[in-house]
Amino acid sequence: MTETEQIIKRLMALHPKKMDLSLGRIERLLDQAGNPHDRLPPVIHVAGTNGKGSTIAFMRAILEAMGKRVHVYISPHLSRFHERFRLAGELVSSERLNETMERLERINAGQPITFFELTTVVAFDLFTQVEADVVLLETGLGGRLDSTNVVKQPFGTVITPISIDHVQFLGDTIEKIAFEKAGIMKAGAKAVFARQMHDAMGVLERRAMELGITPFVGGQDFDGYAENGRFVYQDTEGLEDLPTPNLRGHYQLSNAATAIAALRHFGLNPTSEAMETGLRTVTWPARFSPLKGELNQYLPPESELWLDGGHNVDGAKVLAQGLADLNEKSSRPLTLVLGMLANKDIRGYLAAFDGLAHRIITVPVPDDDLATNAGSTPEGLAQTAGELGFAATPAHSIVEALQAVSRDGPQRVVICGSLYLAGDVLLQNKTPPQ
Repeated sequence: MTETEQIIKRLMALHPKKMDLSLGRIERLLDQAGNPHDRLPPVIHVAGTNGKGSTIAFMRAILEAMGKRVHVYISPHLSRFHERFRLAGELVSSERLNETMERLERINAGQPITFFELTTVVAFDLFTQVEADVVLLETGLGGRLDSTNVVKQPFGTVITPISIDHVQFLGDTIEKIAFEKAGIMKAGAKAVFARQMHDAMGVLERRAMELGITPFVGGQDFDGYAENGRFVYQDTEGLEDLPTPNLRGHYQLSNAATAIAALRHFGLNPTSEAMETGLRTVTWPARFSPLKGELNQYLPPESELWLDGGHNVDGAKVLAQGLADLNEKSSRPLTLVLGMLANKDIRGYLAAFDGLAHRIITVPVPDDDLATNAGSTPEGLAQTAGELGFAATPAHSIVEALQAVSRDGPQRVVICGSLYLAGDVLLQNKTPPQ
């Protein structure tokens, strides 16, 4: 166990629950630590169900192409805890991270606080240690009571597409979930909304009106679409003819448009050159990503291996659409290597692949102390998939699953269903995020 893992183990014992949405504990520790959240560079705060990470990745790539120094806080990580903290473009060093966590652990003095709350204080403290121009801050869960929502006056707020997820914490309707996400908006801070379902947009717009905000709305004030092999961004200020983003899938066009809209609406004024460079160089692992590395050796020659960390119904739908688009270019038998946490809508996720997946091989989600709960067993997943009409078999490791893929010519294989699974796969493949 590394020193970082030892510290994490101690910090996770400070509260009996992994999630306990409130702000009192983090506000207490922030006050004891000198309120680092009040001394940050301008903060762009991002909430939503899907696309938060990709939208942040686009903003970071464009801002860095402008020569800006950018701090980023995301969750969860894929392969290493360090991925949650990017300081002026670089992942935090183990030395700096360990020192900051241990110092805040001493300040906290054993008082109850959830791990994510303490992690968020760590992020704010780290962001005061290194100079930067912008902070890109991703909510962990929801928004209104999320630990990141202690930032009193963000530079701007962004709300990506909202759908059903985490119903045990946020509510079981789109309206209830949208209400929680809308909680990051603050009077005096501009807001950008990605395209939303009608019921979610109504909640967001009502909250914006209460705060005196005129939001910049996807599909109304800005849009992005593919045209003749290019990406066209258009808003009330004009049109930009740009390269197709480096991230795959039609939904990434919407995320790219939301990112550009935010930077323009918030007055950061990205140049055409910076937008072009950012779109060409953006990276965001495990989001419908081709996988090259150690694991390819277990598949038939000329096979394709893909990785996607989406874990809710909307995530499944966009992955399925991307795979359908691939089929139009080159049709191959599709096998899903699937691992999911037990609290997810497994049936809803699988329904997106009806008529598309030839076979499903189920695998365990690796044990991860930071996961919200245990993964569904491979046998249980396979049974559920079989009940829905899929040809499904369990396997007990990624390698076993890949070895079980048909040898009848080149195959298309997608490992999917969980970010925790995706992170473990990147480690096995020897291609963790850098």
